[in-house]
Amino acid sequence: MPLKISPRLNDAEPIQRCGWPACKAACCVYGVWIDLDEQADLLAHADLIKPHLPPKRQDPARWFDGEIEPDRHTPSKQVTHTRVIRDRQHYGGSTCIFMRPDDYKCALQVAGEAAGEHPWRFKPFYCVLHPLDLDENGRIFLDEIRFMIDEPASCVRPAEGEVVLKELFAEELEYLLIRET
Repeated sequence: MPLKISPRLNDAEPIQRCGWPACKAACCVYGVWIDLDEQADLLAHADLIKPHLPPKRQDPARWFDGEIEPDRHTPSKQVTHTRVIRDRQHYGGSTCIFMRPDDYKCALQVAGEAAGEHPWRFKPFYCVLHPLDLDENGRIFLDEIRFMIDEPASCVRPAEGEVVLKELFAEELEYLLIRET
């Protein structure tokens, strides 16, 4: 099913992007759903990814929780979840196995850059999408701002002026729509 953009993204809202790295990658607190095709790709490129992880996180056998669930929005129609690591130093007390605790960068993004690829080359669809989401019709949208701003470590922050959402997230939208073709 081809990705489409919800009319919601034509709205203007008084928000701006998060304050990374000040947020310390709070969005990585619960890991991410990953399509089985993306999982296979990461495992096939494990040798490019492992050097960018702490030693205790380099074993590809530990990268995913092993449970498979249906997801009608992904190419394989099935997803698994990245392993979540307990981390008392991180927001919420946990983090995705791919988040580097020393600099709060995603090892998948660092690996993409180091390989001379787009930084999001290895990032799962749902990571690139965040904080955007898919609505009930599978269209890319953004939840109500009031819910997002109330979250202390939200990926959006209040701003003085309004910005059209599809302009604020233009880089993600372009990447996701091109990636799909």
